[in-house]
Amino acid sequence: MTDQAAAPPTKLDGAVLKIAGVVVLGAIMSILDITVVSVALPTFQTEFNATYAEVAWTLTGYTLALATVIPLSGWAADRFGTKRLYMLALLLFTLGSVLCATATSIEQLVGYRVLQGLGGGMLMPLGMTIMTRAAGPQRIGRLMAVLGIPMLLGPIGGPILGGWLIEAASWHWVFLINLPIGIVALIYAQFALPKDDPHPSESFDFLGMLMLSPGLALFLYGVSSLPAEGTVTAPKVWIPMVVGALLVITFVLYSFKPKHPLLDLRLFKNKRLTVSTISLFVFVIAFMGSGLLFPSYFLQVRGESTLHAGLLMAPQGIGAMITMPIAGTLADKIPVGRTVPFAMLLIGAGFFTFTQVGVDTSYVLLCGSLFVMGLGMGGTMMPIMTSALRTLHHQDVARGSTLVNILQQIGGSIGTATMSVILTSQLNGSPVIPGVTNPRTGEPITEAGAAIAHQQGAPIPLPPNILERGLQFVADSFAHTFTVGWILMLTVFIPIAFLPRKKEAAPAAPAGGDGEAVEPPVMIH
Repeated sequence: MTDQAAAPPTKLDGAVLKIAGVVVLGAIMSILDITVVSVALPTFQTEFNATYAEVAWTLTGYTLALATVIPLSGWAADRFGTKRLYMLALLLFTLGSVLCATATSIEQLVGYRVLQGLGGGMLMPLGMTIMTRAAGPQRIGRLMAVLGIPMLLGPIGGPILGGWLIEAASWHWVFLINLPIGIVALIYAQFALPKDDPHPSESFDFLGMLMLSPGLALFLYGVSSLPAEGTVTAPKVWIPMVVGALLVITFVLYSFKPKHPLLDLRLFKNKRLTVSTISLFVFVIAFMGSGLLFPSYFLQVRGESTLHAGLLMAPQGIGAMITMPIAGTLADKIPVGRTVPFAMLLIGAGFFTFTQVGVDTSYVLLCGSLFVMGLGMGGTMMPIMTSALRTLHHQDVARGSTLVNILQQIGGSIGTATMSVILTSQLNGSPVIPGVTNPRTGEPITEAGAAIAHQQGAPIPLPPNILERGLQFVADSFAHTFTVGWILMLTVFIPIAFLPRKKEAAPAAPAGGDGEAVEPPVMIH
C-alpha cells in the first residue's frame, strides 16, 4: 500500500457535506419538536379541556417511545442498512406529526406522539452513525460540529418557533411544520445517502430486547413522574423506577453472554469511549435540567411572553454557533482534554450569574451570561461525542452511537426531573393566602402561585405587597435551583479531567485503505 493510498482525507468534501445536510434536517425535526411541543402544553390544556398531568403525557409518551426504540437502532442499522432505516424513521416521524395535527382528543394526541417518538428515537443515533462512517476518524470532529448546531439551537429556537406558530396560526402548526421538512428530508436522503451495505448475518437479541427496552421505558416513566408527584416515595415513581432498574441491571449481566447483544457493553473496554460517555452523561444531567428552567424564569418571574422568552435565550445559541465550528476543527487536531476544560470554565462563569437572579436582574447581564455559556457549550458537547466515537471500529459505530444516545436520554430525563422537583419543592414552601382558592380545583393558593399567575396574565385581585412578596419568593426559588444546577455543573470537571490530553496516533486503516478505524489507539495521559 502506498503512503498516498493510506492517507485518509482531512477536508470535508461535497459528498460528505451532502450526507451531513440530510442528518441535520432530521436532527432539526427531532430536537425542535420536543421544545416546540413543551411550549404548547398550556394550549393543549385549553383545547382539550385537560389537566396539566394529562397533557404532560404528550411529552412523556414521546420520551418512552424514544427509550423503547433507541436500543434497537444499533442492531437494525447493521441488519437493514442505515439509509433505508433512516428513511423509515423520517417517514414515521413525519406521519406521526401529521396525525398529531388531526387529533380531536388528548388520548389521540398522546397515541400519535408515541408513533412520532418511534421515528424520532432512531433519527439521532442513526444520524450519528451515518456521519461517523462518512467522515472517518480524521474528520469526525468537524462533521459532528455540524450535527451539534441543531442540538444546541433546538432548545432556543423551539420556544421562539412554537410561540410564533401558536400566536400567528394555531397549535396544529406545531406539528404540521414537520410535513414540508420531512418531505424534503426524505427526497434528499434518497439521493444523498450512500447505498446500504447491511450485514444480515447478525442474529437479533430478542431476550435482550425484552429486558432493555421495557426496562428503560419503565425507569424513565418513573423519573418523568417525579416532578408531578414531588417525591421519590410515591408508588408511581419508585415502583417503575425499581422494576426498570432491575430489568436494566439484569440486561447488563446478561449482555456479555451472546456474541451480538442488543447493546454491546464490551465497547466500554475502550477507555476513551468510557471516559467520554461518563463525561457526557454527567454534563447532560447537570445542564439539561437547569437549561430548561432558564426560559421559565423569564416567563414566571419577569412576565415575558413565550416568544420574548425565546428571543432572550437567543444569545446562548449565537455563542454556540461561534465556537462550535472552531471546536470541531480543534477536536480533529488537538486532544479534547486540552480544550473542553476551558469551555467548561466559560459555562460555569456564565451559569453563576443565574444563581444570583432576582425580580429585576439586568437583562444585559443575563443575556451576556447566556452568550458566555453558549461559547462554552459550543466547545463542550460535540467534542466529547467526537472523542467517544472516533476510535470505534467501523462495525461498532452503530452500537457506539446507540450507547451514547441511551446515556444522553437517561441523563437528560434525570436532570430535568431533578431540577423540576427542586424548583417545585422550593415554590411549595411559599405561604398560603388565607381565604383564597383556585376556582378550578378548589385548592388554596400560595403567594408564589398568585405571583406567577399575575405574571402570566391571569391576575388574582390581591394587595400589591402580597404579590411583591410572592414574586420575590419565586425569584429566590429559581436562584436556589440554579445554585444546585451550578454545583452539579462543577462535578463535570471530575470526569473531563480524564479526557485524553496527549496527541494519539491516527487509527490504523484496514488493508483496503478506506480510512476506517481498526484498533483503538493506546491512550496515554
